[in-house]
Amino acid sequence: MDNTSLKNRMSGKMQELQRPAGEQTNITVTPAADTALAPVESSYIALTSNALDIIRANLKHQPLSLDLFDIVKSPSGGSTVFEVPGLAGNEAAMELTGIVLDYTTPRAYWDTPDPVEGTPPVCMSQDSIISHDGQPCARCPYNDFGSKDGESNAKACKESVLLFLLRPNNIVPLLVRVPVTSKPRFLKYSTRLLSSLTPLSSVVTKITLEKAISKQGKPYALFNFQVAGTLSPEEAAQARAFGEQFMEIVNAANLVPELAEAG
Repeated sequence: MDNTSLKNRMSGKMQELQRPAGEQTNITVTPAADTALAPVESSYIALTSNALDIIRANLKHQPLSLDLFDIVKSPSGGSTVFEVPGLAGNEAAMELTGIVLDYTTPRAYWDTPDPVEGTPPVCMSQDSIISHDGQPCARCPYNDFGSKDGESNAKACKESVLLFLLRPNNIVPLLVRVPVTSKPRFLKYSTRLLSSLTPLSSVVTKITLEKAISKQGKPYALFNFQVAGTLSPEEAAQARAFGEQFMEIVNAANLVPELAEAG
């Protein structure tokens, strides 16, 4: 892998983000057509109001990039308590509950073992299948188990799952970053729903944490996923439509997202 070439590409994209709005290219957000959703009876305000119109009005056609979202990360040291960003600062939560509108499976690679926070990766992928420059992730040596340090079974290329979790009292989803250690658990949960023809966005998902110990004796947190409730047919249809239109707003940004944490 030509790291110099990849670094140049990433640096160019990051410079594009830093340009004044009038000078940026390829980030024009076309005003959406009149696709207002009819409110339904629900405890989720995003499904009972003109949430999409409010979002578009507040954005004023500016891109809704991922770094504008509140994000919940995996706690360190094996803690089983989430830290959820709020208006008064971070709030402790034993569980997260909401509708998973959508998710992505990003991955990123840094060529240094301890990258400074905010350092762009030299390679990344939004789906863990094809890299940003069109190469198959499965054939990359940094996707091999043990490629991180030669001592553990970890991969050098960092994987995660990014959930768009819609909570009852919010119209903008909370981003929940599920680490690679819990990625199989989420995919298994999603598959179990699939086996009964249940869309992910038609149920209320509860996320909790449990403490685990790595083979190296280090504590970490494992994510648990379970169904906490089922939406009515009207709510489920509304949640699906809302999720699709909301993700169109996100994807229209066409910007380089923070796909993974450095470090």
